[in-house]
Amino acid sequence: MAVRNVREDGDEILRKKSRVVEVIDDRIRELLDDMVETMHKYNGVGLSAVQVGILKRVVVIDLYDDRGPIKLVNPIIVKTKGEQEVEEGCLSFPNQYAKLVRPAEVVAEALNENGEKIKIKAKGLLAQAICHELDHLDGILFIDHMLPGTLEYVEPRKED
Repeated sequence: MAVRNVREDGDEILRKKSRVVEVIDDRIRELLDDMVETMHKYNGVGLSAVQVGILKRVVVIDLYDDRGPIKLVNPIIVKTKGEQEVEEGCLSFPNQYAKLVRPAEVVAEALNENGEKIKIKAKGLLAQAICHELDHLDGILFIDHMLPGTLEYVEPRKED
């Protein structure tokens, strides 16, 4: 496993549409593992392959709970319900946060790292993370959804 470079605001790849993964092989599994390691290094909740410069429909999410990292290949949202106003950030926009409205609940379908079909019913933060990461796959960024005037920069905390 390896930590990959996270593409940041202004990198044109973040606006590109990712391609469907045709075959889940060792290269895709290695990408997923690298993405989890990269996400954890930067204390992220989610990361899409486009954020590490790979235009594949691959995302990882970790709420740091008992479930552990979720690895999704070719994910799609098949159902949404309700709304929630959330504060959101992005590893590609370090220390920037904005308020936006996301679905309160989603149902997503994807393949796991073994090529098996999975369905995820999500609420709250997990629903938010799924929506955020799947937007990345279509070149959509959280700032595209932000409520006007809510983007703010937060100074990073100094390490002790």
